[in-house]
Amino acid sequence: MTQPLLAPAKVNLFLHVVGRRDDGYHVLDSLVAFAGVGDLLRFEAADSLTLTVEGPQAAVLAGEADNIVLKAARRLAEAGGVAPRAAIYLDKRLPVASGIGGGSADAAAALRGLSRLWGVSLTEEAMGELALGLGADVPVCLYGRPASMGGIGERLDPAPSLPPAWLVLVNPGRPLSTPAVFRRRAEMFPGGRFSRAAPLAEPPADAVALALALSLRGNDLMAAAISVEPEVDAVLRAISATEDCLLARMSGSGATCFGLFASPDSAGAAARRLEAAHPGWWVAAARLLDDATAASPPD
Repeated sequence: MTQPLLAPAKVNLFLHVVGRRDDGYHVLDSLVAFAGVGDLLRFEAADSLTLTVEGPQAAVLAGEADNIVLKAARRLAEAGGVAPRAAIYLDKRLPVASGIGGGSADAAAALRGLSRLWGVSLTEEAMGELALGLGADVPVCLYGRPASMGGIGERLDPAPSLPPAWLVLVNPGRPLSTPAVFRRRAEMFPGGRFSRAAPLAEPPADAVALALALSLRGNDLMAAAISVEPEVDAVLRAISATEDCLLARMSGSGATCFGLFASPDSAGAAARRLEAAHPGWWVAAARLLDDATAASPPD
């Protein structure tokens, strides 16, 4: 069996809705980064294609007819001209439908791991098209490094270097549907209310400078998400109240929110406080990663 691959949490440090295409898809401007916490995937050769899901969040996926990991495996096998034969083991640690790309990260890790197992070598363009066909967040999860994301997720540019920083991720245990959030936003703002793109131009010197740069930007889905699931607001207020929190914001379409911290000690202390005060919430402290594709899986 191969060494486990980390499928890290994807975090939208900011997210602007800058337009809407004729097909109804929204055009985004987002700074995407990754945290050192996520699902784990292992792969081994087998006579058929199977997926075993275990871990603390596995029960949520029990009723799924076809996991995105299996879709990624079949499409990669077809593109590479190989038989889809592998036993895949998914240790599901990230909450589902939570705005941190758990399924997309799993699909991206499957593409990386199975490419090695099967000896498939696709061009970067072909792999990108395959990833986008699985979901809008899969290409950036496959890229695995801080990125300025545009379009519907297919336009990726390297982001300026991000400074050492730590995140506390918090999810209230309420799945939040991305289409439902976009629908609510359309109801709240019938004219669209689009933002201007504001990609990060310069590398922030430290976590405080990063927080300042992010404070000049926002998450255009946050108001709609709170309208659909009011507990998102409670999560944001709880994170903001922790000591040394530099910024609190929702990631993606929610419901996961994050706090930005300058040190692992302050992030750890905040996580412990939040866990004690809200035992029903999912809470994780993790470092902001420079390169998620090279990150070692956590214990």
